[in-house]
Amino acid sequence: MIESVLKDFPDAVYYPKFRLMTWHPTGIFDGALADSVREFVEREEYIQDAPFNRYMDLSGITDVQVNLERLSEVARRRRNVSQPVQSAIFADKRHCLVIAQIYESFMEHAVAITVRVYRERELAAQWLGVPVEILSRPAKR
Repeated sequence: MIESVLKDFPDAVYYPKFRLMTWHPTGIFDGALADSVREFVEREEYIQDAPFNRYMDLSGITDVQVNLERLSEVARRRRNVSQPVQSAIFADKRHCLVIAQIYESFMEHAVAITVRVYRERELAAQWLGVPVEILSRPAKR
């Protein structure tokens, strides 16, 4: 039941009913991808008329090649956002879990964004208040 697919950002889906954007990146998570995510979310925040929660599923990431300086810079820019949102990150592999937890720690003192890392989709869904089914990777069209 995909309500809207975001064409500008591969593997992203927006569910207006739940005010939730899900994203399922694949391949290598590097600094350029981290910047792309930040730019995309910032653009969507500007366009949307209300805050929206986020869910990032890192199960399709094969390698992480982002350095801590770049990750810290992304967090620094995101920490001052004043719209209250929840951002859940699902990580099922150790290398993704570590980088997600580092980002979570960088975001601890954010003004309004709360970041949580999960190893189980069900717990992320519960925290976000959405059906777990919408957190699965959408079928390719």
